[in-house]
Amino acid sequence: MTSQPLTNHREGAEIYHGESLCKQKSLDLLQEIRLPMGLLPLDDIVEVGYNRTTGFVWLKQKKRKEHKFRAIGRNVSYDKEVTAFVEDRRMRRLTGGYRGLFQCLPLS
Repeated sequence: MTSQPLTNHREGAEIYHGESLCKQKSLDLLQEIRLPMGLLPLDDIVEVGYNRTTGFVWLKQKKRKEHKFRAIGRNVSYDKEVTAFVEDRRMRRLTGGYRGLFQCLPLS
């Protein structure tokens, strides 16, 4: 089942299938937009899409993924479908990633 936002952005997007190719393309994307390489620690990725015109990205995986970022002591859950709008050093309107990592922390 494909979500509505995904359907709207598929036209003109680069779409990749296959676990190893999708894993590599997700890492390439993070490197291209200059975000940490470990930000999307997804396994069993079956589809990656990137619409460069709109900046919309989606990743589909076989099952939900739980991950603990040890450096910050946070648990994060990634749904079967993760979507976001990306630009240089920025990822916004993320769906499919559950809070825990993406909270602002007060600095004193």
